[in-house]
Amino acid sequence: MENTSHLWSYLPIVAMAVIALGFVVTTMVATHYLGPRRKSAVKDDPFECGIEVKGNARTPFSIKYFLVAILFVLFDVEVIFMYPWAVNFKSLGLFGLLEMFSFMALMIVGLIYIIRRGALKWE
Repeated sequence: MENTSHLWSYLPIVAMAVIALGFVVTTMVATHYLGPRRKSAVKDDPFECGIEVKGNARTPFSIKYFLVAILFVLFDVEVIFMYPWAVNFKSLGLFGLLEMFSFMALMIVGLIYIIRRGALKWE
């Protein structure tokens, strides 16, 4: 008897999910059948912020762009790990301070490795 009462507490969440999914499906079906179906060359052209298309979108460019972006995300996530440590700084004591120093040392070693490999040098 106790298991069924526990499952009944999830009923509002399930109901909300079903209603949300039903709304999404109904909206997509309605817009598909009720929307206009006029196709033209101008309407099918790609549009990006009012700038006309120039050249091929598949033009290759340097992988360094992606490398810098991924390195930015990697070192930006380090700040996310530092926030909870800063909030609990006093309660963590000396052990928390040593953990953060080891974490930062590992990040600095990684940064030095990246710089020595020349990942941030642009030609």
